Amino acid sequence: MKLRTMLLLFLCVAALAAAQEPDSVKERRMQWFADAKLGIFIHWGIYAVNGIDESWSFYNGLLTYEDYMKQLTGFTASRYDPAAWARLITESGARYAVLTSKHHDGVALWDTRLSDLSVVKKTPAARDLIGPFCDALRAQGLKVGLYFSHLDWSHPDYPHFTRTEDRYVGDSVRWNRFLEFHSGQIGEIAARYRPDLFWFDGDWDYSAAEWRAGEMRAQITKWLPRAIVNSRINGYGDYDTPEQGVPITPPQSRWWELCITTNDSWGYQGNDRNYKTPNQIIRILVDCVSMGGNLLLDIGPKEDGTIPPEQVNILQELGRWTRKHREAVYGTRAGIPKDYFYGPSALSKDRSTLFLFVDGQPAGPLLIKGLKNRINRAWVVGNGTKLETKILMRQYWSRIPGLVYIDVPRQVLDPQVTVIALLLDGPVELYTDKSN
Repeated sequence: MKLRTMLLLFLCVAALAAAQEPDSVKERRMQWFADAKLGIFIHWGIYAVNGIDESWSFYNGLLTYEDYMKQLTGFTASRYDPAAWARLITESGARYAVLTSKHHDGVALWDTRLSDLSVVKKTPAARDLIGPFCDALRAQGLKVGLYFSHLDWSHPDYPHFTRTEDRYVGDSVRWNRFLEFHSGQIGEIAARYRPDLFWFDGDWDYSAAEWRAGEMRAQITKWLPRAIVNSRINGYGDYDTPEQGVPITPPQSRWWELCITTNDSWGYQGNDRNYKTPNQIIRILVDCVSMGGNLLLDIGPKEDGTIPPEQVNILQELGRWTRKHREAVYGTRAGIPKDYFYGPSALSKDRSTLFLFVDGQPAGPLLIKGLKNRINRAWVVGNGTKLETKILMRQYWSRIPGLVYIDVPRQVLDPQVTVIALLLDGPVELYTDKSN
């Protein structure tokens, strides 16, 4: 049996084993991700030089590929301070961060041996930018995520403009050569940086079979058995990644993460001043937490490695809020349906503490319907003020719970989002029509 055939057979068996991973094993592997709730996404590359769309600006014909690549000469990373990045990420309350190791333009942020197209060889930065980032995150106790694009619009064996050019698949020499390059770069990242999370992108051009996605996942599992992989690997990932739109209902996957930008751009664009306010970001985080998901909030450093002050301000105010309300964020699970409480909520891991998120100043007492539990204590999270609860319309002869009212004094309100905690007499129980 030829060596390549044996290797493919091994990878197919490994892929099958990965797909049959016991639920208890996956539960442990995903635990830190499920508890983290907040991560920081970082899009950094040569596109920051002119402040233009990363990769898409030449793909969509806004400028030529040659003009796009002229930015290589302006990418200096002259003020890059990964330790300062890590401190700011920690201050924001995030528990992990994801850096773009290579976007669709094919420019690697590390010294890849498989191509000359890297910031090490082709830009004034002239050094590996990923290693110091990973070291700085780990020094802060943060998990390391690395983004990697399956697409490579600079590689000679991958079509630059995939909407119009021929596809190189199957037994094509060019396609197989590209897949070897693609797998090789993923292997470099795994071996050098050992990320806790692989954040893939750009799987839409080809099927799982064409990408050999099962083999790819099996190889990652072999290299890094505890690594988490996002969904953009043609069905072989661990969690869903909705983008730029808060889900109305939770995604079907048990684990998921919403990725959004602080303004309207992934990478640095100086002309984009449409920044979300800290209040808007916090409310989006609350929505994700209430549905059992994570928020991956993106920032875009300038070409020199400095982070725009507007983004720093957002992360700092986000950090103030997460520090104050940590017990209602980290390690929580999805809350109760909004038919029972008109707003977002979350539950402690044992489901015996209910957290209510209150945006703005309530017009009157908070109302909870259908709560069968007795409330042992109610308080303002991060403030400690105890609150009284009042129950109305609870009849001794009926199974239907009464209405719970909670007055929240104005002086305890948080300037962004207030959180009220209710300690229940056991795991939460809600009344339904079938309960009667």
